[in-house]
Amino acid sequence: MANESTRSRAVRGAATKTRKPPTHVSNLRGVKNWKQAEEWLAFRTIEDIECITPDLAGVPRGKMMPSKKFTSKTSLALPSALFRQTISGEYPEETGDFRYDPHDGDLKLMPDLSTLSVVPWESDPTAQVICDLVGADGNDIAYTPRNVLKRVVAAYEKKGWRPVVAPEIEFYLVARNSDPDYPLQPPTGRSGRAISGGQAYSIAGVNEFDDLIDDIYHFCEAQGLEIDTLIHEEGPSQLEINLRHGDPIELADQVFMIKRTIREAALKQDMFATFMAKPMQDESGSAMHIHQSVVDAKTGRSIFAAEDGSETELFLSFVGGMQHYVPKALVMMAPYVNSYRRLAPEMACPVNTAWGYDNRTTAFRIPTSTPAARRVENRLPSSDANPYLALAASLAAGYLGMVNGLVPSSPTAETANEGTVDLPRGLLEATSLLESERAFDEVLGREFVATFAGVKRGEFETFMRVISPWEREYLLLNV
Repeated sequence: MANESTRSRAVRGAATKTRKPPTHVSNLRGVKNWKQAEEWLAFRTIEDIECITPDLAGVPRGKMMPSKKFTSKTSLALPSALFRQTISGEYPEETGDFRYDPHDGDLKLMPDLSTLSVVPWESDPTAQVICDLVGADGNDIAYTPRNVLKRVVAAYEKKGWRPVVAPEIEFYLVARNSDPDYPLQPPTGRSGRAISGGQAYSIAGVNEFDDLIDDIYHFCEAQGLEIDTLIHEEGPSQLEINLRHGDPIELADQVFMIKRTIREAALKQDMFATFMAKPMQDESGSAMHIHQSVVDAKTGRSIFAAEDGSETELFLSFVGGMQHYVPKALVMMAPYVNSYRRLAPEMACPVNTAWGYDNRTTAFRIPTSTPAARRVENRLPSSDANPYLALAASLAAGYLGMVNGLVPSSPTAETANEGTVDLPRGLLEATSLLESERAFDEVLGREFVATFAGVKRGEFETFMRVISPWEREYLLLNV
């Protein structure tokens, strides 16, 4: 099945170029200090600024203010409880080893000016900036998603390594639906008909939503977000966007902003875009595959390839780390009850810990490439994952494999996705595995692990209060 098993590299051309300012670049990472920020805002006559940060679910949280107030460096804060909140807006009573601050103390928002960009779907000139969070003492808040990923990247830096990633994000377009009890349906395309499944790589399938896709490209270009390719996937009205490779924090920022962009573009075209892992029964799930490589920070050379192009021990240990640690960190890549509906063999999604060369039935695929471009594709994360946490978990697994010298199993050229499921089958099991692996304490931070686990247990309890149609169908009159 194409949605989990095939990939394209050239489907759609570049978007129309927008006007460039004369004194500084317009793409993400262009602004470096407050003086440049003031010039950037003035050139675009920006009126308002959204200061945003991802919560544990990857939902943008923050505050909006006039640009003049922003450039005066006014103090911004958010309550700490926002980072102990479930996706349904509730607060679990406990978060493992760490308890709530009874005073719900404030966390200070620190704008990363390099992420300053326009909000192209707003009618008034508006900008956005991604913020980090620090405490009253000025220290980073360890359990916030962006800081968790920064911690993992810093671990690589201490070893003289620099990780490089390239995410691929799948999502569905669905008709507007105001009733959560009603199954989701594909939207009507330009032909006047709802597109069916089985349209992998279909140019006609992509063209059904030309106006929407044009909006996505234009919105992304205005924000400096670099889309590599876009294709139609296996599911009805299921699309995939591939991003160019680069720094993990920059790429997580881009996924964070692109998700929001796609939702806004879909609303403009009177439909919804969803990143649920399994939005439609009996249809393919949506993944966020992560391509990963590691280079020497000084030379820029891949540490996965020896001088003669052969595989290095570090490459094999990275793979070994993926095999050993990814199942224990799976809840960071498959964070909801719905995520585990995707992790089933009949959905063509890998449910194993096998690896192989250009073998899409394995969890960890080594794509065909030159030695310098050798990389490991993690095919387990779902598109509902917080990109900062999914990248942090995947890179942490590879890092622990390298520093501990883990040896992988033999690669397989066979179909690896048959038989038993080698991964946690549900949210609670996956949460327990994360908590019990103490190797994550240093690289991810114990406070984050405990906080995240508590939130996941709270979400499960919320889910258990809901009676499903399956229960009414088969239990109502039969038991």
